[in-house]
Amino acid sequence: MTLDSPDMMGYVDELGQVHSAPPENVEREEIKLEDIEISVAKKEDIEEDPIRKGIVSMFNDDKGFGFIRDLDTQDSVFVHISNVKAEELREGNKVQFEVEVSPKGKAAVRVEIAP
Repeated sequence: MTLDSPDMMGYVDELGQVHSAPPENVEREEIKLEDIEISVAKKEDIEEDPIRKGIVSMFNDDKGFGFIRDLDTQDSVFVHISNVKAEELREGNKVQFEVEVSPKGKAAVRVEIAP
């Protein structure tokens, strides 16, 4: 049986582990459908500063792109030369930037050398 098979079944035990066969000799607890709650956790209403700070971890002048390591999240964010306000961007530069999410992932925009 393959993962895309319509006959594929999984059984989840009380610890949340998935098994291919139903558990045997297990005391079962009846759960009412209306007691099951599914939701998305609420994001706190904390305003986050859109200006991020980071360090250029890699930049290729010939190809015009590189990566910035965000100092708060430690994420690696793609940067393209067209989004850089500085004259030159080099590895090790401290920068400030904003992040935009595109279909290809996170990208740094409005990149400037940090004061």
